[in-house]
Amino acid sequence: MAGWNADTAAGPVGAGTVTLVEGSSFCISLPNGDIDPKLPHGLFLEDTRILSRWNLKVNGETVEPLTAELQEPYRARFAGRVPRRDRYADSSLVVERLREVGTGILEKITIRNYSPIPANCVVSMEGDSDFADLFEVKEARIQNAWLKSRQAETGSLTINAAWHGLRKKVVITASGAAASPEALTFHVVVPAHGDWSAFLTAEPDGGGTSRSFLHPAPGEASRQDRRRQEWVAKIPVLHIGNHAIERTLRRSYDDLGALRIEDPEHPERIVVAAGAPWFMTLFGRDSLLSSIMAMPVDPSLALGTLQTLADRQGTVVDAVSEEEPGKILHEVRFSMSSSLELGGRSAYYGTVDATPLFVIALGEVSRWGFADETINALLPHADRALDWIQNYGDKDGDGFVEYERQNDRGLINQGWKDSWDGVNFADGTLAQPPIALCEVQGYVFGAYMSRAWMAYATGDHALGTDLQNRAARLKKQFNERFWLPERGYYAVALDRDKKPVDACASNMGHCLLNGIIDKDKAPLVVKRLMSPEMFSGWGVRTLASNMGAYNPVSYHNGSVWPHDNAIIQAGLLRYGFVEEAQRISTALLQAAEYSEGRLPELFCGFSREHFSAPVPYPTACSPQAWAATTPIYLVTNLMRYNPDVSLGRLWIDPVLPESYGDLHITNAPMAQSRITIDITSTGTTIHGLPEELVLHHGTRPWMADLVENSRAWSNARTPPDKTRKRESDAPG
Repeated sequence: MAGWNADTAAGPVGAGTVTLVEGSSFCISLPNGDIDPKLPHGLFLEDTRILSRWNLKVNGETVEPLTAELQEPYRARFAGRVPRRDRYADSSLVVERLREVGTGILEKITIRNYSPIPANCVVSMEGDSDFADLFEVKEARIQNAWLKSRQAETGSLTINAAWHGLRKKVVITASGAAASPEALTFHVVVPAHGDWSAFLTAEPDGGGTSRSFLHPAPGEASRQDRRRQEWVAKIPVLHIGNHAIERTLRRSYDDLGALRIEDPEHPERIVVAAGAPWFMTLFGRDSLLSSIMAMPVDPSLALGTLQTLADRQGTVVDAVSEEEPGKILHEVRFSMSSSLELGGRSAYYGTVDATPLFVIALGEVSRWGFADETINALLPHADRALDWIQNYGDKDGDGFVEYERQNDRGLINQGWKDSWDGVNFADGTLAQPPIALCEVQGYVFGAYMSRAWMAYATGDHALGTDLQNRAARLKKQFNERFWLPERGYYAVALDRDKKPVDACASNMGHCLLNGIIDKDKAPLVVKRLMSPEMFSGWGVRTLASNMGAYNPVSYHNGSVWPHDNAIIQAGLLRYGFVEEAQRISTALLQAAEYSEGRLPELFCGFSREHFSAPVPYPTACSPQAWAATTPIYLVTNLMRYNPDVSLGRLWIDPVLPESYGDLHITNAPMAQSRITIDITSTGTTIHGLPEELVLHHGTRPWMADLVENSRAWSNARTPPDKTRKRESDAPG
């Protein structure tokens, strides 16, 4: 089960590679558009590489790359030239490849002849599929276990494969091409100063799981275009004075749209995949956090994620998949080899934080105006999640949730820093499990408070009071056991001996968000987070530069993760540290400018003084859900924009830096309406607010404050028949 284990790192996909994403499909290729089976490249669908070779040759020559332009997350145009055989003069033949990815690949090849004489060309596309499992490709351990056969007919090449009684098929088509078992070939004459074009497709055909990959008529939008148009129509339209920030936010919208995938059992439910290239599937932690961060763009993503995770919530104890009753899964996989290694199952549950995050996400969703029945249907799942925290998460009864893998193939570390060396002491020594992470205790605190608030909302004051008391006990115990007074920060964890793991790490920043940190300790935490050892100039590092395990080019021990910083930024605002929150926001948004407006999963932790641009991390996912939603979350947090439809209130109190300029947003979802927001130097106005909502120019009380004053707030709630003007499972 090596695929579940982050100990096995992905090899670099190579410099200049182009990644296209659409739902659960993605394609990685060389800069000229070719796919090399020796590299971790290919066209992948539902965790299987359905195209391992896709190499274009003209007159026997590989096309020399000139440029590759990403037009949409799922479409790119490649340009190259055909090398002359004498290698002396410039080539007069230019090749364009317009590629679109969906449930297969559609490619238009155009050869332009800039010579005054016609050009005789032999154009061939070599295609193959090894049907390798995604993890085999990622980890360079391809077994080639499939028994394959090929069938060549005029205009098509079919690759059939069988393994363990399972069958797969890929069909490559090119109308008018001569076919051989290795390639489809055209013999053409490209006119002088003219051009020639042909279409090729490759799509799976077998098992009844593939949707048709459409080849639309000229002028007709493809399925991918229609899907994007529907997405654009439902999300906010944003204009901001700082054009670089506007480009970044629009890129985030596009990437988030491309990372949406359907629940196969409930196609109407849309969830967020974790990221390309290797995580185009449902992840518990990643999908929950990403959908929370994207709430102002499309609240239905969070609801779909919650419903899909609820359907797969743990019911039994299984050491192989690490499933336990009430536990929320870590990730879902569709490939057959992963399923076989999990005893025929498709889900792995080795995560310690997804379960409390599920409850927090439900608390967030409950504020956005979904129907009461929709929220109430998820409450039993939230209660089962809380039962897991008490009965399985806290195995030794010490009041803290900890983890230890249940088999030797699962993840060693099961928080968000899940690399094998992600949790260590100040001297670099690895912490030994069971491990209780500081941020997980913050998530549990947040889960108790969120569920307490929802209990008070339904009139269950006994449950609300019980959960509020649990949260208070946890907060007291946390501040006693995790605080390191001699260092002025919180331990990243407690190890198996209950010894504080004393590394200075970014994890404690997450604790600010949920309010578990005592107010008197917050200034010291913030001082440490913004110190030169932690803040690189581009963001807060995962580990301070004066720690024993620090390495600026490591995955979790000194790198900078945008989503990590976004959570810290939200926590800073919660405790009133506006200037520091603005500093982190601006640094990250400036970093995005160096990658065409797209923040990667992570970048290296070198200081801004050392390198004037963020240094890319070699195997970072891009686009990645956390990173895509980070700019949205940063700007929303600085708007201090918070609704609570059940209370009949919308709070807004912007602290956007002057350099961002004026902000104008239309088509923003709010309850069952769409609103317009204008933030300028002279003030803030909102138009189109539903009648049942009252605008408050100020900051919203945080969940803990609401719970602590629950009776007062309960009395202030608008009646249910007024807050729910009509039943809807999709606000706006």
